[in-house]
Amino acid sequence: MDCIFCKIANGEIPVRFVYEDDLVVAFDDANPQAPVHCLVIPKKHIPTSLDLDAADNALIGHMFQTANKIARERNVADRGFRMVMNCNREAGQSVFHIHLHVLGGRLLEWPPG
Repeated sequence: MDCIFCKIANGEIPVRFVYEDDLVVAFDDANPQAPVHCLVIPKKHIPTSLDLDAADNALIGHMFQTANKIARERNVADRGFRMVMNCNREAGQSVFHIHLHVLGGRLLEWPPG
């Protein structure tokens, strides 16, 4: 498999993690769209949210808890932050390994896009 996020999670591509445990890693986005823009990715390869099943429920909850932890550590939790998971190309998914964007540190307009 030639998945850049799998390679990052496995340590094949060096990236400074802002968080790591047995299930997920998190790191700063290479092309940040806000002062705080981290990605939370599972170590398990799951291409899109459509590929999730009931066995992944705890993993998804853990990804959101990790995003909350990062928002608190980066001092954007109280001001407000956004968590985004895109699904497929028209939604903006460019890496087909699920990932949760954590964005904050500026006013985030609505609607996005």
